[in-house]
Amino acid sequence: MNFISVLSCFGLLLAAATAQLPKPCVTPPLMTGDMSVFSNGSYMTTGSLTYDAYGQKIRTTSFGSMGNQSFVVDQLMLFREKVYYEIDWQTFTCQKKPLDASFVPMHVPEDAEMMGQYILGSSSSWGMGLLVNNWYGNLPGNATYITTFTDIGCIPLTTSVFGPDTEMIFVSTFNWVIGISDPSDLSPPSFCSKAQVEQSATPDNFFTALASLAMKAQRTD
Repeated sequence: MNFISVLSCFGLLLAAATAQLPKPCVTPPLMTGDMSVFSNGSYMTTGSLTYDAYGQKIRTTSFGSMGNQSFVVDQLMLFREKVYYEIDWQTFTCQKKPLDASFVPMHVPEDAEMMGQYILGSSSSWGMGLLVNNWYGNLPGNATYITTFTDIGCIPLTTSVFGPDTEMIFVSTFNWVIGISDPSDLSPPSFCSKAQVEQSATPDNFFTALASLAMKAQRTD
């Protein structure tokens, strides 16, 4: 085999290896599952999550704790309408608040950097492990994120957000099912129809909405 042939073979092998590297992916557009959120030791919630990328809606229903206090979180985020509802099923009332208009689909951003590919569990035998991809990148405000998705199906598993001016937040999702069994979960209850948008200095996003409700629960309990 001459030198040119060797270079050609090496080029083909390199191209094949590059083609096999994981690429940023997008999750299925309709999903339901469970999640837990932990924030720097200050609060923790666990509950369910309904996700609709088509309608740009997210519904979270969680039970949480902060110190010795407990609270219930039921929030419906309507990104196209730029509002979210805090739903209180004990008093059948709603608070309607401004929401950051930017809907961020559950996906690996195009500019994310690959950290590595790992097996959760064991690779010793079939069915003992799950192949996942770890990614990282930067967010506004000097923040950094690290996120983990399954290699097959692009199912989100964990996301961590941290930075010098950002409270550390860790989100874990699990028990995912493709599709939405009850579309009414993504519509506000009838008793929310008279709720008026409350004015706030800064519209909330997914994480600050959870944090603000936790802080309010601590003050009122």
